[in-house]
Amino acid sequence: MDNSIKHQVQQQFAKNAEKYVTSFRHAKGEDLALLVSSSMADDTMLVLDIATGGGHVANALAPLVRRVTALDLTEEMLMKAAEFIRGNGHSNVDFVQGDAEHLPFSDAVFDLVTCRIAAHHFPDIPAFVHDAYRVLKPGGKLLLIDNVAPEKEIFDHFYNEIEKQRDPSHVRAWKKTEWIRLIELAGFRLETIVSFPKPFQFHDWCQRAGLAAEEQHLLEKKLLQASNELREFFFIENDESGGISSFKGESIYLQAVRF
Repeated sequence: MDNSIKHQVQQQFAKNAEKYVTSFRHAKGEDLALLVSSSMADDTMLVLDIATGGGHVANALAPLVRRVTALDLTEEMLMKAAEFIRGNGHSNVDFVQGDAEHLPFSDAVFDLVTCRIAAHHFPDIPAFVHDAYRVLKPGGKLLLIDNVAPEKEIFDHFYNEIEKQRDPSHVRAWKKTEWIRLIELAGFRLETIVSFPKPFQFHDWCQRAGLAAEEQHLLEKKLLQASNELREFFFIENDESGGISSFKGESIYLQAVRF
């Protein structure tokens, strides 16, 4: 099952790689700024950016650290990320194809491990967290950003259902409480957790995933037919034609230290 999901991830991101490099939501955002400012990066550090995607975290940290290793499961994503980062003049970034749950690195190598807007695609998040712990030096930090599901079950189910309908490679957005428990059980000491509203412009969100027009119509119908409780919680807004304009989710920045 895990291999099937990972193959689906590779297919999804291979065909949409360029969109994730140019996506405003991925390239900018207060979450990325917070990660960089909180990293306390310096020119002695070795950084691993897991599931680098368009390479925005690696690109932001490259001028501040000794070296960045940008890892991704999908070769096409790595190629686009390399083109983007090298085009910005950064020569201290290595690009490695690899699995977030089985990192191809020795123990205690990195000062920082980062992962932004990716973990909801991982079939085995505990394996990812434990391997991130393994490759960090004692005192090293995990800096993680991801979309999260609400604590209330009806909202959790709805959010994960629409994410899966939009992108079949979506596995599951975890709740904040699940992340906190896992991080601490893995041996990390949690230092910081910050919540961000996550606005989604419906058509841009669908197009970035390469959703066909018919599938987009079905997803829009699901949002239009949502209960008042769901519409209010997720701030579902209609456009002038009566379709879906936008809705709002949540993401978190989580910072934890290996001790």
